[in-house]
This record gives sequence, structure tokens and C-alpha cells, in this order.
Amino acid sequence: MEQAFDISEREGTAAPVVSVSGEIDVATAPSLRNRLQARVAGGDTTVVVDLAHVSFLDSTALGVLVGALKRCREAGGDLRLVITEPRILKVFEITGLTEVFSIHPTVDEALEAPPR
Repeated sequence: MEQAFDISEREGTAAPVVSVSGEIDVATAPSLRNRLQARVAGGDTTVVVDLAHVSFLDSTALGVLVGALKRCREAGGDLRLVITEPRILKVFEITGLTEVFSIHPTVDEALEAPPR
């Protein structure tokens, strides 16, 4: 059974946590882009994106994450990713994005990570 796409946010931590579940593709990526743009526009320079419950992502999703990373870094912060699914991590490894993003196995580790 396909997991429904959903985005939720949690505040009250060192950085806001945007949790995503389901598939991030050409149909759903704009929702994630809008959510991340709103966080940075609202003054959050560092954001944690929890991808632990993402079952699939395509190049559109990668573009959204790279764009959000650029905006965070331009604002003096960072975009930290939580990836637990080996298939999702493999996409980042193949594309070389493990060298670009701060990737962590848990939300707590992402929140506690030093700035890059």
C-alpha cells in the first residue's frame, strides 16, 4: 500500500523540524518547496528536514532540497537532513549530495550537529 504524502512541522527545538512522509515527486515537491521557503522567509536560517518516512524521491525533490539549502546558507544557516532509508540515502550518494548536505540518522543528531 502506498504511503500518503504528508508534511508536518515541529517547533520548540534548536531548529524547526519539517517531517515528510510518502513520495516526494513532481506532484508533491511544490508543497515541500513552499513549506521550506516559508520557514526561511519567516526567519528560520537552519531547518531540519526529516526524510525518515519518505519512500521515494525524484530529481524534482532533490532540486527542492538543494534550493532550500542554498537559501538557508545564504541566510547564514543550514539545511540538515535526516535519512534512515538505505534506498533514499543511495540517491544522495549516487548524486554526490552526501558531500553537500549535512545528513544524520536521527532528528536529535541533526538538531545537535555543529554548523557546517
